[in-house]
Amino acid sequence: MYIAGSGFRLARNWKHLLPAGLALVTVAGLFAAACEPSRAAGSPRGAIQAAGNIGPTADCNSVTTCYTPRQLQVAYGVKPLLDRGIDGRGETVVLPEIGQTRLNPPAVSDLRQDMTRFDSLFHLPAARLRVVTTLGRGSSRWLAFGEEVLDTEMVHTIAPRAAIVIVLLPPTALDDTANAVASATASLRLASTLGGVISVSEGGQVGGERCVNRAQARRVNAALRQVARLHVTVVAASGDTGAATETCSLTAGSYTPAKGVTLIASDPYVLAAGGTKLTASHRSGTWISETAWGLPYGLPGSLFQASGGGFSHLFPRPAYQDGIPGIGRNRGVPDVSADANPHTGMALAISEGGGKYIIRNSGGTSAAAPLWAGLIALADQYAGRHLGFVNPAIYRIARSASYHRAFHDITRGKNTAEFPPITITGYHARPGWDPVTGWGSPNAQVLVPQLARYGA
Repeated sequence: MYIAGSGFRLARNWKHLLPAGLALVTVAGLFAAACEPSRAAGSPRGAIQAAGNIGPTADCNSVTTCYTPRQLQVAYGVKPLLDRGIDGRGETVVLPEIGQTRLNPPAVSDLRQDMTRFDSLFHLPAARLRVVTTLGRGSSRWLAFGEEVLDTEMVHTIAPRAAIVIVLLPPTALDDTANAVASATASLRLASTLGGVISVSEGGQVGGERCVNRAQARRVNAALRQVARLHVTVVAASGDTGAATETCSLTAGSYTPAKGVTLIASDPYVLAAGGTKLTASHRSGTWISETAWGLPYGLPGSLFQASGGGFSHLFPRPAYQDGIPGIGRNRGVPDVSADANPHTGMALAISEGGGKYIIRNSGGTSAAAPLWAGLIALADQYAGRHLGFVNPAIYRIARSASYHRAFHDITRGKNTAEFPPITITGYHARPGWDPVTGWGSPNAQVLVPQLARYGA
């Protein structure tokens, strides 16, 4: 999910809040902390920046806190599927992204160079990329903010043989609610003709539910209903402000926090992805534990604090959430989750130009949404068809005897947000579904066959 508000101004104001040893990069409104050497490993503290080639501490192994693509594949049970040829081949994931007009590495980089480095560094097959500029005319086709780099590299990690289509939106898409609604509906309609899965992190989001009127919400919902009729899955980041609603404008100079959830993630036709803090082995990638992503693994006072979650005031409880403890009359958010902790996150390769590049980890629910989109692409391949609207299947599996094999149930942590002197009291993770992490994170080797079985 994007960090809306004042963009680079916010980054400068809050840089002093970073934990020791972490560097801050503001890319597409995304805070990405440099991979932090582990104190247990006895390595010197400080940011890892690799230029030309990486040193021994830049590959996210046992001496750093970020995860390589392979480690993430292992942690979430994807690797056994890849070994069987369930790797996304024949499937397409579509990414709505904000178009860029000027190269400014590493904030705005050349995506082709990023992906070439990423694939070479982590031994992945060459990415199959296509960029569509129908909606974002005037944008440079291959220029990318860090949000786009994260989305693309994450999908490619989970479904390395899937095609990725990037739909560029106008640079003004998130300037105000009217633009955001227009861009969201247009991108959904276009994207649904280009692939079987749509992943929405920044581009295509609308903002907090309180930002829209009923007519605007109906327009977005109508577009999502049409996407579902076409058997296309929409996955969206639940937001990074915890129990507080997202801001209404990417360029707003101020933000008044209030409790709420984010659209489009709150729409019942969307699979909303929240955030966790993953602990996995830096040698094998084996999953060890997971908690909800929240403070202190975010930035208090900022728009990057905790897993977005709570209850909609626009949408009643959908049928697939009937009878679930903790959900009342309204739609509960999120449905699922995955690693969003910026202190670890997956390593990204971002070009600096001149043959140089940096290795950065990632964070926010922007990382969780494309991870789940890649997983749905695997499930589509496994099933031999587009599963489309997967929420009923997700909830059926989670309420079955397979739950604790198909998911990691997150039972610790909360999504309280702090905007001193205001505190937005959040929710606590607990057994089963909760409004911080949903049903939890995936064990794909069990979940994917189950989705193929029960999906539409």
